[in-house]
Amino acid sequence: MRLLHDFSMKNLAQTRTLYQYYIMTKLQELKKRLRPGQVYRRGHLARWSNAVDRHLKQLVEEGTLTKLAGGLYAYPQATVFGKAPAEDERLVEAFLKDDRFLLASPNAYNSLGVGTTQLYDKTVVYNHKRHGDFLLGGRKFAFRVRPSFPKSLTKEFLLVDLVNNLDQLAENRQEVLARVAEKAASCDVRRLERASHNYGNVKTKKFFSSALKPAVASHAG
Repeated sequence: MRLLHDFSMKNLAQTRTLYQYYIMTKLQELKKRLRPGQVYRRGHLARWSNAVDRHLKQLVEEGTLTKLAGGLYAYPQATVFGKAPAEDERLVEAFLKDDRFLLASPNAYNSLGVGTTQLYDKTVVYNHKRHGDFLLGGRKFAFRVRPSFPKSLTKEFLLVDLVNNLDQLAENRQEVLARVAEKAASCDVRRLERASHNYGNVKTKKFFSSALKPAVASHAG
């Protein structure tokens, strides 16, 4: 019986060793799939792992991956200044599982020259899937579902977006609107009309319809 017991314990120890070796080998295989600067969802990594939760825990503990939010992980890019955070575009694309979105910020209004100067610590994400405020990788993102938005920020879109969100700004609203009306007169009328029609809410469309009347009449004449 003693010999049988010793034999069983030896086999058990060998089995555990082989299993641990197998797990570590699979972990190394998973690590080879990772690319610096990329953001991954748990479901994405599960395709390359037979024990994804165990592997994710190990990769986070050893510092290879950084957990950004539930089910979302980044493989930081190493720089001379340390590990760089994931780029907003990669983070948002992984979170949405969609590349159709536009990153914006109220801070961009300050470049329009219409009297806005406040700074805000959030990024707005116009998209077709998610709505709400989320903290991803320690950064604030305000996801807003919109039926349409441009592929990139333009001066015309920012003017329309500013008026859409005027009630959320800290500046004097009437003063800002007056300056937006002045700025509108110097813009490409057709492009601004198109932006207002495509992206403006009801109040914004009415505002630009009125603000652009003199310029439209001038063009028509």
